Amino acid sequence: MQTRILATSDSAETAPDAEAETAKGAPKPSIKQALLAAIFAAAIVTIILLAFSWPTVTSEPKDLSVAAVGDQKQIDQITANAPDGMLDLKKVDSRAEAQQLIREREVYGAFIVGDEPEILTSTAASPAVAQQLNGIASQMQQKIDKQAISGMQDGMKEMQDALAKASQGPASQSPASQGPAGPQENPGEQAQAPATSAMEVPQVTVTDVVPLNDNDSTGAGLAIAGLPLTIGGIVGGVLTSMIVHSRRMRAVAVLAYGAIGGLALTLVLQSWFGILQGNFGLNVLAAGLAVAATAALINGFVSLIGPGGIAIGAVLTMFIGNPIASLQAPKEFLAGAWGDIGQFLVPGASGTLLRDLSYFPGAPMTMQWWVLIGWFVLGIALILVGHLLAHSKKRAAVS
Repeated sequence: MQTRILATSDSAETAPDAEAETAKGAPKPSIKQALLAAIFAAAIVTIILLAFSWPTVTSEPKDLSVAAVGDQKQIDQITANAPDGMLDLKKVDSRAEAQQLIREREVYGAFIVGDEPEILTSTAASPAVAQQLNGIASQMQQKIDKQAISGMQDGMKEMQDALAKASQGPASQSPASQGPAGPQENPGEQAQAPATSAMEVPQVTVTDVVPLNDNDSTGAGLAIAGLPLTIGGIVGGVLTSMIVHSRRMRAVAVLAYGAIGGLALTLVLQSWFGILQGNFGLNVLAAGLAVAATAALINGFVSLIGPGGIAIGAVLTMFIGNPIASLQAPKEFLAGAWGDIGQFLVPGASGTLLRDLSYFPGAPMTMQWWVLIGWFVLGIALILVGHLLAHSKKRAAVS
């Protein structure tokens, strides 16, 4: 009995000491750590905000490729009246040639100047550019109307002068002009001049050569279609890298995900929502290659450096590639060369490719296909390199 009491007392004495040691070994709460965590989190949020808002805030149309049919003087006048640096006019010989360039997505629109002025647009290529061209059309019409009104006013003044001269009587006129109908015919003829001028005022017409589909009349659906492709690629890459532990099987999983994911996304975007147009099979291939390229890239980085590779792949596609992909506005709206750079990343290449497949089947698409294939092959290559490095480390450890 005494032994038990002693044992209990010993344990009671050592318990507080253990608690003290545990409390002593644990890190003490630090306001410095709390502030550092808050600053780091705020910096991340600021970077994300800048990544997604900067392209929109700094966007400005420049060097927009637009065809022009007319003589050089008329083309120079169009350039002078447009905002500085906005247009890059390409002189063509006919309206038909301008339409062909629009359908091949070589230009965003065209100016047809002459007796019947017309502006050709393409909302499928870019609703933003079509809106800019519509604004120029309104300015042109206002200028034409102003000139017509000025001409009518000059005609009215001439008519009033003629009437005043006629009202002075036969004494102020030469004998040759004093015939019975002489003084009455001149004012009558000039009185018709303003009315005739008003009837002949040219009207600027706007023709949408490649319009958007009725299911996506504003182009918003096609603009945001790139986002599920980007997110889908990231999600697929994260899940396959976490669930599939064999590096070789990750490559197989990426291939399967590209096929299934491309089919599922195209069924929703084309068959259900009607956003995508054109050949269904080619759209499936493009969407599948887009998500597979991102998923392969994430798996490749994970195979090389571990779970930290997820962050590299996500940043490269979501926070760098997506903001400069030119999905909502053309690449000419972005500052510097960022618009062109964005076309060599997965979001930009896939967005442009799906737009061309839907509305511009005659446009050159080779570059977009090869960009997506290149990123996909790079991801698979990184997976295989990671597989070989892991096996070489195991052999070295065994030996």
